[in-house]
Amino acid sequence: MKKYDNFCRPLTNLQTGLQLEEPYSVVEQAGIIGLFGICFEQSRKLMKDVLEKHGRFENKVGSPRAIIKMAFQCDLIKDEELWLELLETRYVLAHTYTDEESLAAIRRLKERYIAAFEALKAELDGGWLDVYDS
Repeated sequence: MKKYDNFCRPLTNLQTGLQLEEPYSVVEQAGIIGLFGICFEQSRKLMKDVLEKHGRFENKVGSPRAIIKMAFQCDLIKDEELWLELLETRYVLAHTYTDEESLAAIRRLKERYIAAFEALKAELDGGWLDVYDS
């Protein structure tokens, strides 16, 4: 499934990038932040698609916040507040990029955010993708 693959590839690359240690080169730092953005956007698109396939999300236009809230209500994700924090971090990094903000985001990625992406993948692998086989 293309949307699933589009989520898994950057997730794998992000996991590799997060094995790096500070101090990061400019390219490493930008790469990790870029992969976070890609991973978040692909996870959002994938959640929306999966929820629609399961008949849980009828809006053809769904804001990232609405998708996160619906994913939480349907038990696709377990920590709504963490995902809303990821969304906020994504917005901040997309609009006001500074070294301090990006380093703080990378630290949060290592401490908490990567686990949210990995938990989503595990939940999807646990049966949510079955609708694509039929």
